[in-house]
Parts: sequence; C-alpha cells; structure tokens
Amino acid sequence: MVKLSLLLMVAATVLIAMGMRWREERLGVARPRGLVAGGKASLNRWVTAAAISAIGTSVALGVLHWARVLG
Repeated sequence: MVKLSLLLMVAATVLIAMGMRWREERLGVARPRGLVAGGKASLNRWVTAAAISAIGTSVALGVLHWARVLG
C-alpha cells in the first residue's frame, strides 16, 4: 500500500506540474527574467504540485480505507 501511494503521489505531482505549466503558457503569464528567478518559479510550481498531490493522495487512500472498513 505504501508503494502504491508513493507511485500515485509521484504520478500526480508530474501531471499537476505539467498542467500548471500548460495553464501558465495558455494564460500568457510573464516568464521571470534571469536564471535564478526562473528556477524559483519552477521550484514553486513543483512544490505546489507536490502539496496538491499529497493532499489528493491522502484523501483518495483515506476514502478507500473507510470504504473497506464500512463495507
């Protein structure tokens, strides 16, 4: 179960980060100038995606656990 949750979290992080980048490009958000500013923006995107996927994974596995307990 732990391996499944880690795999789910990594996959969700990558998909969410890709979606966030696509959304930024589609909306025409100005790209930060400079190497450091671009790195900080990219790091911020990945940390945000990881936080969203961690919450989503916890909720999904919690629902599965309680469905098994109550069912």
